[in-house]
Amino acid sequence: MNAFFDITNITIETERLILRPWTVEDLKDFFEYASVPDVGERAGWHHHENMDKSKEILNHFIEEKKTFALELKETKKVIGSLGVELYSLEDKLTEFENLKGREIGYVLSRDYWGQGLMPEAVKAVIDYLFNTLDYDFLICGYYDKNSQSKRVQEKCGFVPYRKLVFDTRMGTKESGILNLLLNPEKKIELVFSHPETLIFKAQEKK
Repeated sequence: MNAFFDITNITIETERLILRPWTVEDLKDFFEYASVPDVGERAGWHHHENMDKSKEILNHFIEEKKTFALELKETKKVIGSLGVELYSLEDKLTEFENLKGREIGYVLSRDYWGQGLMPEAVKAVIDYLFNTLDYDFLICGYYDKNSQSKRVQEKCGFVPYRKLVFDTRMGTKESGILNLLLNPEKKIELVFSHPETLIFKAQEKK
């Protein structure tokens, strides 16, 4: 089941980043990276064509209280976002009905791709969700054409869970993989639903 999450008063620091709630003062930085073609499209949304669109989405971030702004410590510039999202298909994925979890989604400014910043952020959020909030599982997906997002998830320990076709915010459909990460501090055994999309293989303990 979807676990409770509220970003209010949560700040997570990594070596190079501060993960914190969004503020209205972040609008310029947000528009700067969200307006670049192919940044949003890789995550399933159109890049922003004007600052009004960025302001609308930024207000949603602030109101919904589930998305971190990624602030680069060195410059205090916001360079991306990381959402702790409600996962869809909650009623169909019955293997999670007695477990607490969420779905992670993220976007990073094109100027900072390839520097290991997103795995750094995702690992920190995983640690917080598992070890502070005691979540049982997390899921995270990527489209087949987004090899960078695939690598981020692999580096963070996610393993292939289901092969799906996703509905995007652009009104299109994209084939891709939904990945799964179980809390390693817990003994969790799953009885999976919908075997027609399932590709999960249990990881052996080393």
